[in-house]
Amino acid sequence: LPLIAHSRIEKLYAGCAIRENWMPVGGTGGGSLNNYDSATKRWHQTWVGSAAGRVEFEGGLTGDRMVLTGFWAGVNGPGQDALIRMSYIPQADGSVRQLGEQSTDHGLTWGPNFDFIYRKRTTPIPAK
Repeated sequence: LPLIAHSRIEKLYAGCAIRENWMPVGGTGGGSLNNYDSATKRWHQTWVGSAAGRVEFEGGLTGDRMVLTGFWAGVNGPGQDALIRMSYIPQADGSVRQLGEQSTDHGLTWGPNFDFIYRKRTTPIPAK
């Protein structure tokens, strides 16, 4: 698979939050702040990209994976909104697959949106 991005993933605030800075090889990036809410027993992610707006995802563990879902206005272009469901699936080699699916009919049916593999980097991220 070709390299499409680097991500810097950090634990913050005594381990109560996780921040990702997503830096694609070409194009513009974005990032997320994730936290676990012990009152609701749900994970929350706020994604902010290079375009206007943000996406709020929510979810939790489902079997062997973390599943977060959120409404993404304009994800497929202006006026083309969708629900996005992201599944983070641990792989046998220590990597994590992030499978993105989309629904344009309020969650009745789902189709592919993106499919990434996260691998731990052994050398520093190159400076831009």
